[in-house]
Amino acid sequence: MMTLHWSPRSPFVRKVMIVLKETGQAEEVECVRTTVAMQTPPDPMVLAENPLGKIPTLILEDGRALFDSRVICAHLAERAGMLKPTTPAARLQQAVWEALGDGLTDILLLWRIERLRGDKADADIMAGFEMKVRAVLARLEAESGEIRGMSLGLGHIAIFCALGQLEFRWPGTGWREAFPALAAWYAHIGARPAFSSTEIVDDLPAGDSLPAAFKLTGK
Repeated sequence: MMTLHWSPRSPFVRKVMIVLKETGQAEEVECVRTTVAMQTPPDPMVLAENPLGKIPTLILEDGRALFDSRVICAHLAERAGMLKPTTPAARLQQAVWEALGDGLTDILLLWRIERLRGDKADADIMAGFEMKVRAVLARLEAESGEIRGMSLGLGHIAIFCALGQLEFRWPGTGWREAFPALAAWYAHIGARPAFSSTEIVDDLPAGDSLPAAFKLTGK
């Protein structure tokens, strides 16, 4: 059996869980609750398997450790023979969407950490993060028809998890109203059992809730 260093709070872990459920491999993995954070010392157990000290980390049956989520998801998709586009153009598009989804998630995580610095937060960094978030959402809105029209792949899953992180940690932005086509796709794909059953849960509330940082207009 494989072992996954796991947290119900992590959008990158959620990617892996969706792939496991979509490909019928969830019962082949033992999930180990693991807490890591960029602003705290690394977990020694994770660090022993993954020198980056990050989750998700997947330990294979032969003892090898896989990281990060993109590598893990690619391995699981290959192992199951699913979620793999059949043409080079479709594979490239899914890879671009996965990069956009993962990149958006990274920005949201880093932006939140910067905001938690309060009065010491760098205004230029904060403004840059906001511009990038708006740009990514605008690109995804423009491509929402193509996103919806293509068979499910790892790019879709990465985008969905990024939007889930936006809703979980950044309430009040109004992104669904600002980007209605993207929101319709998000609601549609979110009804799939593998997606709805992996909703982010804050099982270790840190008492660091923040008010909405911005409002999206879609313009």
